[in-house]
Amino acid sequence: QVRLVESGGGLVQTGGSLRLSCTASGSILPFDFIDWYRQAPGKQRELIATISNAGFMSYADSVKGRFTASFDNAENAVYLQMTSLKPDDTARYYCERDDGVRGPGTQVTVSS
Repeated sequence: QVRLVESGGGLVQTGGSLRLSCTASGSILPFDFIDWYRQAPGKQRELIATISNAGFMSYADSVKGRFTASFDNAENAVYLQMTSLKPDDTARYYCERDDGVRGPGTQVTVSS
């Protein structure tokens, strides 16, 4: 069974940038869409970005203009480029394919 794995998280200062990667143990394809979620301690899981295999992208208002999702077929990966990071972006970030396959997440911590 295909598994997804997120990477690229870490500790960054306010205003910094990170690029998260979502890769698969096999092929990340096929998919209709892949979602990026995040969950901070004590808070509900938040859908922050969706990318379809046709290149359609949507974003939550909380990240719009700062985060960009993309898909690289050659690299078999989906990315989430995050810029202008704020302490409120501190959370564990997950990618989830439309069939429910989901990774264990990667921690992003933004210091003030």
